[in-house]
Formats: sequence, structure tokens, C-alpha cells
Amino acid sequence: MKRLTLLRHAKSDWDDPVARDFDRPLNRRGEKAALLMGQFAARRIMGFDYLVASPAVRVTQTLDIFFEGYGETLDAHWDRRIYLASSATLLDIVRELPDSAENVLMAGHNPGFEELILDLVPDNGSSKLREDVEIKLPTASLAVMEFAIDKWRQAAAGGATLASFTRPRDLDPALGPGSR
Repeated sequence: MKRLTLLRHAKSDWDDPVARDFDRPLNRRGEKAALLMGQFAARRIMGFDYLVASPAVRVTQTLDIFFEGYGETLDAHWDRRIYLASSATLLDIVRELPDSAENVLMAGHNPGFEELILDLVPDNGSSKLREDVEIKLPTASLAVMEFAIDKWRQAAAGGATLASFTRPRDLDPALGPGSR
């Protein structure tokens, strides 16, 4: 059994006049959400033994704050391919994960993360969580997928179960749509 947890970066600051999207930082709401989600992961005793992440500024900041709330850190394996990646590219990255890693945390971006979940979790009407992801994978959300496989290279479309899906607004309504 392998477990893949996707952490979408927290809300970024569109008012910051950065030259490149890659360098966009988090805003205050994003910082609050990242901390809250880290605390949630700690309370749920979500264990991670491997971290692969986009090196974009908003992802690195999300992880720094997430791990502050989580209470421990992991050394990241930075993979620039995750930045604005398609579902197909993300699945390639998943298939390249070391088989010694059982519980992987991947941090990155939409729309790729949402598409990856929708590709990996069967659309058979049996997953309310999948339907929620279909509506939207908000910033700082955590989606946990489980695979009945021994090796990551066996990960395939339709081969995962969405075990949990948690949005910041599920933990604090003030972090829901329309709040600042």
C-alpha cells in the first residue's frame, strides 16, 4: 500500500509586483491557511517519509509554514517539473518515486493537482470526495490518495482511492471563498 498526499500551495499575493509568476509569495491568508493545515496534519498524525515539491516561491513558503504547524520538517526533493505541470507529467513524477517511500507528500500547483486526482481516482459515482475535488481544489488543500501497489511505477489512472480531502475552510470558515 502506497499513500500520496497532495498539498496545493497556499494563497499567493497577486498584489506583489514580482517579475515572474514563479517568484510570487504567499499573502497573509495563505500563511494562516498553511499553518492551519500543518496543525491539522499533525493532529491527524499524517506521517510522511518523502517530500517532493515544486521549487516555486509560493510552494517553498507554504511548506515552511506548513511544517511549522506540523511540528517537524522533511528534506525536500525539489522538482521543477511540478511547476505548472500537467497530470501526465505529475503521474510520471509519481511513478519515479523511490519504492522505499510509503507515504509521500507532494507540494505543488493547480490545475495539474486537481487533474491528477481526477485521473487517478475512478469516476464511478462512489466518491463524494472526488466530486468535491471536481468542483474545486482550493489553495492549501490536502488530498490523500491510497494505492494498492508495491511499487510507485505501478501507479495508474483509475488506480487510487481518495481517502481524504481537506480544505482550509473545512477547519476555519473564515478561510472560505470571499474572505481576505
